[in-house]
Amino acid sequence: MAIVTELLESIPYFSGLTPQAREALSTAMFEKAVSRNEALLWEGDPGGPLYVVGKGRVKIFRTSAEGKEQVLRVMQPGDSFNEVPVFDGGNNPASAMAMEDGNVYGIRREDMQRILQGHPQLSVNIIRVLSRRLRELVSLVEDLSFRHVTGRLVKILLENAVETGRESPDRRLTQQQMAAMVGTAREMVGRSLKNLEAMGAIRVERQRIVIVNRDILKGLL
Repeated sequence: MAIVTELLESIPYFSGLTPQAREALSTAMFEKAVSRNEALLWEGDPGGPLYVVGKGRVKIFRTSAEGKEQVLRVMQPGDSFNEVPVFDGGNNPASAMAMEDGNVYGIRREDMQRILQGHPQLSVNIIRVLSRRLRELVSLVEDLSFRHVTGRLVKILLENAVETGRESPDRRLTQQQMAAMVGTAREMVGRSLKNLEAMGAIRVERQRIVIVNRDILKGLL
């Protein structure tokens, strides 16, 4: 499980822990291979493990009674999710699905509770990380409530851009995926992208979005 130990050192929950605490966590964690579109969790089900993404991406989402999907966040390698039921014993607050082939590491509630009792620094880390997650959710609510569709789309483009000489969203997101993250229909995303291209902010080439002028995008936030 050496790879898990290395991964633990880069995860905010587990930073600054003693070697003994990291070893306890590494021993308690299990590895799971995942395939594209494989469901890891369903909202409302009995609480599952806390997961950490090892390889690939995982989307966290909720689904309305009408079947509309709202993506809350896309988890990258090193990101953790489904902490809440591990700590409060309740049901899964959201669903999780692999966006591509990869793997995750998990730790069950009973193992986490046992390790927490012997390593108080872990509790401090948990409070810090959950506080940051709360800020992110407040920001998401603000975006959905007050920011127009184009502004929300621009924020996603900037957050997923990578420096490659040219800038484009890392590991491409489809228009449907961006729509689920923005909280709108795919057609609205398509129209917004065309408007951004007409403004000279982006260029769409072979389903790849290239950011041409970051300043124009920032001005739309």
